[in-house]
Amino acid sequence: MATLTERSDLINPPSAGAVQDDEKVMTLVEHLAELRRRIIISLVAVGLGAVVGFILAPDVIRILKAPISGPLYFTGPGAALFLQVKIAIFIGLVLASPVVFYELWAFISPGLTPQERRAFRPWIPMAVVFTVLGVGVAYAILPVAASFLLSFQIPGVIEPLITADAYFGLVTTMFVTFGLVMQFPFVLLLLARVGIIDSQRLRHARRYVLLGMFVFAVAIVPSGDPFSPTALTVVAYPLYEFSIWMISRYERSKAAAEKAALEKAAVEASGEQ
Repeated sequence: MATLTERSDLINPPSAGAVQDDEKVMTLVEHLAELRRRIIISLVAVGLGAVVGFILAPDVIRILKAPISGPLYFTGPGAALFLQVKIAIFIGLVLASPVVFYELWAFISPGLTPQERRAFRPWIPMAVVFTVLGVGVAYAILPVAASFLLSFQIPGVIEPLITADAYFGLVTTMFVTFGLVMQFPFVLLLLARVGIIDSQRLRHARRYVLLGMFVFAVAIVPSGDPFSPTALTVVAYPLYEFSIWMISRYERSKAAAEKAALEKAAVEASGEQ
């Protein structure tokens, strides 16, 4: 005997829109499950990298402390341990960055066309290279920035008593800032993909971009010295030119694919006639 629900379905069968909505819900659930899996893999990679980082933390601290003469101080019983944990997490993020970028690509790529995959694929290893480049520039400029900031002391009147938390907070903030800023070519490529910008517009904006980069660097670099934003601008601007070249390459690939699709459609149409 049919249930009341079954009879209702026989009288008023579910519409195609309702079926499609159910499929969309399932698709969304599957996407969320995939996103969760990618995040878990990335977190595991960061965790393993942090374990290695904790082992390397004392040596890394000695290397990063080199621009400062004399000891650094900590003001609480657990401050030295917490500092090493922070350094270990930072090292873990750097070591796990190839895995994180790959998992991000693996989650995004199914939604791209084959032409878009070919255009975006080279950026995955480049993201790792750009991150390392940013951190390397920050490390290279660190002694100059530290020397500049410490030059304002007045012997016998104002002398530094630098804590480990304050110094390494500055160092890690600089490293993260430089590493993230070096990812701006990805932002430009994504904006080009959705049609907000194009290579021609970026070429015309060169002089304004150079000035804007320096102003932006002055605003975000935490050290407050004039050398760090200058170094960041000098390194970032060639990446802007590189972005223009990559976007031009993407535009040519997209135009060629559209032309091929139109030619194929024209041939099929003529064949049907």
